[in-house]
Amino acid sequence: MYRMGKNKEETKPRVGGLFSGVGGIELGFQESGFEIAWANEIDKHSCQTYRENFSHTLHEGDIKLLNGKDLQPVDVLCGGFPCQAFSIAGYRKGFEDDRGNIFFEIIRLVNELETMPKVLFLENVKNFKTHDKGNTFKTVLQIINDLGYSVFHDVLNTCDYTSIPQNRERTFLICFRDEYNWEFSSDENSMSYRFSALFPPKKISRNRPVSAFLEKKPVTENFYYREDKYMYKELVQTMTSDDTLYQWRRQYVRENKNNRCPTLTANMGTGGHNVPLIRTDEGIRKLTPRECFNFQGFPKSFKLPKDLANSHLYKQSGNSVSVPLIKLLAERIRQVL
Repeated sequence: MYRMGKNKEETKPRVGGLFSGVGGIELGFQESGFEIAWANEIDKHSCQTYRENFSHTLHEGDIKLLNGKDLQPVDVLCGGFPCQAFSIAGYRKGFEDDRGNIFFEIIRLVNELETMPKVLFLENVKNFKTHDKGNTFKTVLQIINDLGYSVFHDVLNTCDYTSIPQNRERTFLICFRDEYNWEFSSDENSMSYRFSALFPPKKISRNRPVSAFLEKKPVTENFYYREDKYMYKELVQTMTSDDTLYQWRRQYVRENKNNRCPTLTANMGTGGHNVPLIRTDEGIRKLTPRECFNFQGFPKSFKLPKDLANSHLYKQSGNSVSVPLIKLLAERIRQVL
């Protein structure tokens, strides 16, 4: 399903992916009419899942070892660069954390590529914009501007723009290399000028119910919380609704009263209590890895390696993106390329 065929009548814009994970951003662009030229990911387990679903070139390894001169030029360079350094979970260390400095590897590759990409598509956590009182974000914008890119940015929540009921706020930077200092330009033929009417997208008014993202087939016993679990009594007393999700927050159980899935995070791979909980007719259980991928908008045909531990799959889904939101943004980029 994900292997794009050649279209002799149309040259599709080409995409290169960095920090690709299991390919959520690449999938969103591919479904919007782009061709994926290559991708890069360092985590071997994520690479396994990626290769199960895509056939294009995947450079497995540290981005610091990539040489832009060896990479095929692309129209769009995309990446959700490591967010832990800027997130609450990462204690908001920003550029003081080596993962924050990974941003400069993106800039290095942009300069090394034979031709600078027309578009940079970058994704990070909501807190990225406010880290260090906004100074980190200001620095990033200045660096991208100095490369000659016009930058559109906003914090978008998955549940506001797609039918997926997940509360997932992310910062998006969409950068066009067709002019310098976009805000002072009046060139109506430029890509960024035309894109301004398309971003941010229009919000939707309703999400699909939580039940639409749950597995239809029976879920195995290892996902359930029974009486032998230390927190079982607390779960039973608190989890009284069947149409919403809950979270175990170390000392208490929190209900998501807006009938949405809480933000899925990579921490789900470190322990079962981080995985959202659901009450069903069969009992109280945590979401399965497949259900977590469902709440990220991955299609049912997306393959999850059977020999990977659930901890890896939970981490992969939490580290990924909401595919329908990426597709929505990619469609708007496609309109102006």
